Amino acid sequence: MSKLNVVILAAGAGKRMQSSLPKVLHTLAGNPLLLHVVNTARLLLPHKICIVIGHGGEMVKQLITGDDLDWIMQEQQLGTGHALMQAQPHLDKDGLTLILYGDVPLINLDTLQKLIITAQGKYCALLTAVVEDPDGYGRIVRDPETKAITAIVEQKDASTEQQSIHEINTGIMLVPNIHLHEWLPKLENKNAQHEYYLTDIIAIAGRQNVPVTSSQSTNLWEVMGVNNKRQLAELERIYQKEQANKLLDQGVSLADPARIDVRGELVCEADVKIDVNCVFEGIVRLSDRVQVGANCILKNVTVAADTTISPYSLIEDTEIGENCKIGPYARIRPGTRLSNKVHIGNFVEVKNSRIALGSKANHLSYIGDSIVGENVNIGAGTITCNYDGANKHQTIIEDDVFIGSDTQLIAPVKIAKGSTIGAGSTITRDTPGDALTLTRVKQVSFSEWKRPTKSK
Repeated sequence: MSKLNVVILAAGAGKRMQSSLPKVLHTLAGNPLLLHVVNTARLLLPHKICIVIGHGGEMVKQLITGDDLDWIMQEQQLGTGHALMQAQPHLDKDGLTLILYGDVPLINLDTLQKLIITAQGKYCALLTAVVEDPDGYGRIVRDPETKAITAIVEQKDASTEQQSIHEINTGIMLVPNIHLHEWLPKLENKNAQHEYYLTDIIAIAGRQNVPVTSSQSTNLWEVMGVNNKRQLAELERIYQKEQANKLLDQGVSLADPARIDVRGELVCEADVKIDVNCVFEGIVRLSDRVQVGANCILKNVTVAADTTISPYSLIEDTEIGENCKIGPYARIRPGTRLSNKVHIGNFVEVKNSRIALGSKANHLSYIGDSIVGENVNIGAGTITCNYDGANKHQTIIEDDVFIGSDTQLIAPVKIAKGSTIGAGSTITRDTPGDALTLTRVKQVSFSEWKRPTKSK
């Protein structure tokens, strides 16, 4: 295959987004629009990727990173042709250049590969689409007899006859570099917009008898751009529908395919069930027979087989073993590893901790910076006090420990194997194994005490 350059045009201000954020940094499925395009471009294994930036360019460079990216600043936005002129010095002398757009995020790899094949390494190739309402788009003008493409006419410059054409230019095109270097300096801005149109090179190709081929995307939404928040929301739902369909095709059970958001990569094995309104971010892997209840959020999580996650649980950067029961209303924070048959119940928070086989914290507890052994029972209201106001400290709870309700473990502290901690205790020192430890004061009653009454 010919050497491939990719140029992504991403300099627009996006005024209709009504935001100070550069348009290409608005997110779809949790990632900036531009990143979707860059990731697809990378799959083509191009010789180089050039990104033309303008409005908010420095912010764009900070958020979209990679040593494989060449950044080009377009100080004045004078049209797509002008944008490519800025990139011209960075392009190879031979091979092909593929032009993509930072606000067209859903373009499919297969569609681009088909376009590249159409060019045969030497022709211009356009990605076109046939739409019911072509208003606002450049029209594809073809020879009436040969059907060869002779020009692309922008809406404002089109005649009445040309405006009736329903085949439109998507903007995505492939041009041999040998011609691109010759044609770009010939572009003029003698048009209604007083801009340098990249599409004018097609007319130049026609005058020089350079063949212009075309292909069309399988799905119209692949070439839909984002110009305002409404269009962004529409594309988000299209993307999520596609993700849901892929999961269904893989055998995942979705309670409602219209109510799932995948904002990264979701990998599911056999017989996974997902209830409504769940959000998956980063890389999430669900093994056989995992069940995720309604309204859960999982971010960078691995869940082993036969684990159940009950509704309203928030889990991030965590590894969960087999046959675990999580939630409802559990929060499991980064750095946590749960072994098999662990129970983390309602309103329990776990952070940066390892919990071994068969241990349980079923209600209203905080376990932070801890190592918990096997078959440990942590009673309701138990807290590991891991922060002294300046530094974090570790709590170690060994195997077969029973911790009574409403206990505070002041780290650093070790609860030895087989220990029992009486309810309501504050533990500040290491405990002996196989013994009962408690720190209650003597119980006192006052018979003459009166309960306060509400003031009238």
